[in-house]
Amino acid sequence: MNVKLITRFFLFFATLLLSYNAFAFDSGALGTIQARDLPPEARQTIVLIRQGGPFPYEKDGSVFGNYEKVLPKQKRGYYREFTVKTPYAHNRGAKRIVTGGEKRRPHEYYYTADHYRSFKRVID
Repeated sequence: MNVKLITRFFLFFATLLLSYNAFAFDSGALGTIQARDLPPEARQTIVLIRQGGPFPYEKDGSVFGNYEKVLPKQKRGYYREFTVKTPYAHNRGAKRIVTGGEKRRPHEYYYTADHYRSFKRVID
């Protein structure tokens, strides 16, 4: 009886470990995307960032904390987030451009379509 119980425990534990890995999202892997391949709304957001605004949402330009740790580690304040308008959405939606570097002259741009679960570095 003890052997049976121990066997079931190990099978349960192994199943738990395998399922955790199967459902975990890909954190830390950054893809790339050409700027020309971004949705038009994302390209427009980059234009607004380079012009210094005006931005359609109050939160645009706020510090992005990188709590998901998907982007490369940097000191607080390095990243800023900007909303990418989502057609037909009644709220800000899930799409963002996150910039890295100086607030007024960022030197790197990242795009997320799934609210920070994954990012693609934007290549000009």
